[in-house]
Amino acid sequence: MDNKKRILIVEDEVTLAMIVGDALEEEGHQVITAENGLQGIDCYYKHHPDIIIADIMLPEIDGFEMVRRIRKDDKSVPVLFLSARSSTDDIVFGFELGANDYVRKPFSLRELVARVKALLCTNDQKNKKTEFYEIGLYTFYPDIQTLLIAGEKEKLSFKESEILKRLCENENHPIYSKDILLAVWGDDSFYNARSLHVFITKLRHKLEQDMRIKILNVRGIGYKLIYEAFM
Repeated sequence: MDNKKRILIVEDEVTLAMIVGDALEEEGHQVITAENGLQGIDCYYKHHPDIIIADIMLPEIDGFEMVRRIRKDDKSVPVLFLSARSSTDDIVFGFELGANDYVRKPFSLRELVARVKALLCTNDQKNKKTEFYEIGLYTFYPDIQTLLIAGEKEKLSFKESEILKRLCENENHPIYSKDILLAVWGDDSFYNARSLHVFITKLRHKLEQDMRIKILNVRGIGYKLIYEAFM
């Protein structure tokens, strides 16, 4: 079985891109490079990479805008931002756009390679899993952010879909609010915790056609999705 992965590096520092690319090629991967955001988008559609490593401060369009455009068509390809911009606002914004990891410059090459490997492994495991969840009368398709019931479709926002997916993965078991916040918002601040509660309320409304479905508050922990089949 061929485990070679296609890795797209979008970095305008050519020497840095070469160093990172060489390290990843030594791991047996195929590396494609682009020097600006527009080239990055072209390379994404041309090569369909298994992971994207992107700087934020890029010519033409920055890394944030590049990822925003790619995420319109592809919610699943792992994205790792590699940037000297390391403020909390930048990191949170990166995760809100759909980034899976964020590494600050300067960085350890060994750590970067390990993080890339972890993202690739996680994505492989996700691809092996079912692409939908049965929740009572609903069918939930996380990749296209859609709930289906009796032939009727309801689109979910990115955050709604990501939260519901984590609840489905842990059905009947509580999931920590902190884990959801760090995964979806990239920060577990009080403000984001209040925002999470708002999204939970929205999901409850969107699932209310089946009264057996409950998203419960678990005191001191977070939330739990249950399906009361014999209600």
